[in-house]
Amino acid sequence: MGAGDEAAAEGTDGLYPFLRGRGRGHGPGGEHGRRGELEEHAVRSTAAKAEEILRLRAQVGELHAERLAACAQDMADRFAAGGRLFTFGNGGSSTDAQEVATLHLRPRHGPPLPALCLTSDVAVVTALSNDVGFDVVFARQIAALARPGDIALGLSTSGGSANLVQAFEEAWGRGLLTVGLAGYQGGRLAELAELDVLDHLFVIPSTSVHRIQEAQTTLYHVLWEVTRHLLQDAPTGRGDGRGRVPTLTDTGQECQE
Repeated sequence: MGAGDEAAAEGTDGLYPFLRGRGRGHGPGGEHGRRGELEEHAVRSTAAKAEEILRLRAQVGELHAERLAACAQDMADRFAAGGRLFTFGNGGSSTDAQEVATLHLRPRHGPPLPALCLTSDVAVVTALSNDVGFDVVFARQIAALARPGDIALGLSTSGGSANLVQAFEEAWGRGLLTVGLAGYQGGRLAELAELDVLDHLFVIPSTSVHRIQEAQTTLYHVLWEVTRHLLQDAPTGRGDGRGRVPTLTDTGQECQE
């Protein structure tokens, strides 16, 4: 086994210690016994993770219920007045940002709401990252596309991403509603919330990236559902006073995920 293989094995052991046990097919039971042991450990590990996320979701519900309702009302008000949603994040949070935009843009039922994920245009993301800097990759897009009354929603597990911080600062300066999702203790996003740069911050009280992202998924689905419910109950049409939902095309931008 080479050095690279040993390093990979050590990394796997840290994540899944039950995969490297005693015997490796030797001793009582042989390979069959080893397989049964692995299956037993896998079942216990899966059950423990499921129990952990269930407890965390219940905790998040108690912690953020009122804040969720207030945020959904603010988002519904912005949409009703013609506002649009811009979402962003890095890595796994980027895929969550894309899902948030898609939930609003292509719902299973009801009219779509204007939404754009700022990680979707690879040409723009790579151009800004290469020519200007990755820290401004979202802030520059907000400066170019957003207007007062829009919504900026960013996701991070650590809350420490510099490009999210700059994006929220840019959005706040331009009069957008700012919504952040973070884990751990909130990181730098918690500092922005204290400065009122973030209108709504939802911190998932966990140190597990996996559980944080799972809980964030639940949170933004609830936020989406409550926002749509509030819009359906609104007494007037949205946006232009004729019941037509505004799109990014109205300002010369193509509406996309």
